[in-house]
Amino acid sequence: MQKAADPCRDLGIGGVVVIGGDGSFRGARDLTNAGIPCVGIPGTIDNDIQCSEYTIGFDTAMNTAMEMVDRIRDTAQSHDRCSVVEVMGRRCGDIALLTGIAVGATSILVPEVEYDFQKDIIDRMQFTQMTGKKHFIVVVAEGIGGVEQLAKDIEDKTGIESRATVLGHVQRGGSPTLRDRVVASEMGYKAVELLVQGKSNRVVAMRHGDIVDFDITEALQMKKQFNKELYDIALKISI
Repeated sequence: MQKAADPCRDLGIGGVVVIGGDGSFRGARDLTNAGIPCVGIPGTIDNDIQCSEYTIGFDTAMNTAMEMVDRIRDTAQSHDRCSVVEVMGRRCGDIALLTGIAVGATSILVPEVEYDFQKDIIDRMQFTQMTGKKHFIVVVAEGIGGVEQLAKDIEDKTGIESRATVLGHVQRGGSPTLRDRVVASEMGYKAVELLVQGKSNRVVAMRHGDIVDFDITEALQMKKQFNKELYDIALKISI
């Protein structure tokens, strides 16, 4: 870490704002211990930082995913297909959950909740078929994966033509949404304020809508809470 700390001293850098996830925060802690004050800001599209209910980039990624799935749904509707769409989120299913709700997905698969192929996908498709619906969207978090095989299994089981799409890194780019810009500004202000006050080894976070800060070690030990209540609502409104 001295290889990073020494150039900071040579350049007269009095503090560093580190934007990223757990790995970045561990680096910020080590750099602080090496004598360079650091404050972390949660920045990841997955929204998987334990100490913060919101991370910079999440809203932009969700909106991008929603726009892409909307276009895929148009094709699915035209051809009476089932589209199985993988969105990002290895450990955290927040992108899949909120995107799935926004696009009216028949099924949403996330790492936090085990799923049953028959009950959570096939039965739901067959139930919605009885209402006259002929096209279906299944949104799958990256942590679940296997969308090509899942689409094949759905087609084999139902006879409905099914296609898999992996949105991939398109979710990482694009112009930031208003929400991301505002939250980033709030968190950035808080980070600089902490450094000016002589505080370091801190992580800025959002809790209950407020901008707060935690000790980095404390923040890393927190457990990310999945919004099971919202997931249950999604199950009820999507059929």
